[in-house]
Amino acid sequence: MKTRGIAVIGSGSIADQHLGAIRDIPHAKLVGVYSRGAEKAKKIGEREKCRWTTDYQELLRDPSVEIVDIVTSSGSHGPITREALEAGKHVLVEKPMAMTSAEAGQLIALARSKSLTLGVVSQRRFEDQHEAVKKVLDSGGLGKLLLVEVSCPYYRDQAYYDSADWRGKIATDGGAIMNQGIHSVDLMLWFGGPAKTVTGRIATQTHRMEAEDLALAIVTFENGAFGTIMASTSIQPGFTPCLNLYGEKGSIKLEGAAITHWTVPGVPKPEFAAPQASAAVRGPLLASHQMHQRQILDVLAAIEERRTPRVSGEDGRRAVALIEGLYAASKSGTPVLL
Repeated sequence: MKTRGIAVIGSGSIADQHLGAIRDIPHAKLVGVYSRGAEKAKKIGEREKCRWTTDYQELLRDPSVEIVDIVTSSGSHGPITREALEAGKHVLVEKPMAMTSAEAGQLIALARSKSLTLGVVSQRRFEDQHEAVKKVLDSGGLGKLLLVEVSCPYYRDQAYYDSADWRGKIATDGGAIMNQGIHSVDLMLWFGGPAKTVTGRIATQTHRMEAEDLALAIVTFENGAFGTIMASTSIQPGFTPCLNLYGEKGSIKLEGAAITHWTVPGVPKPEFAAPQASAAVRGPLLASHQMHQRQILDVLAAIEERRTPRVSGEDGRRAVALIEGLYAASKSGTPVLL
């Protein structure tokens, strides 16, 4: 496989996961990194032995950069993705890919018009237990899917939201479901298929911020299944996210990376070597970069094979659209057609 140059734009806590993943991929070369502050940019550049800059446009102009990995604040994902695509770069962008589904759709169309790969980070799809569940669902092992339950009972203190001027704002961050809960929303859509409608409520219960710290949703799927979502950053002391699937033939329950219940006729419960990294319940995740590495490897393969990556721009758009629909439903008090 051809070695491809990658630039990482952003230097927040999640950047280390991406940098570690790239470091361990033989056919990926880290060309440069960007941070707003020179001191941090220099520190990362020297540690990773690559170019560093406080002007990401320099990296977009660099012909040795083929792929741009965007790990900046949420509200900047869409604009920087657009600039990278316009510069002719393939893009892997952290979730959410944009703050509105309309903007996400524009990015998908732009990537398509330029024959560029656009992937959205949803590394939890690459965890072994989730791949095992997907295989069962695709084979009809649970029969007709009846219900998908998602619970994200996280905790973030006020200091977390006060730590950066973009946190907790609707336009630049989103709240408990757009930021923390979106991974579980993506898994729900991956397992359940396209959503048809969403209704529910959002609220800000315990934090001084604009966005929600509690989201509750009921989802209907095109296949007739239902889904429920609870996402919060006010639950003391913070608990592991759960995802439960109920079909006419059996049930599967997941708690973080652990399969806690498995009733699938004719299919034994899969066993894995060790529990894998899951979502952080109390603060930004500092864990193994293995799943990010798997996703970056998939993006590299997608470029090489000229195929759609396993987590595409359209997948990212659907997650944003569902959350956007929940916001609208909470405001209007009526279900929203997706």
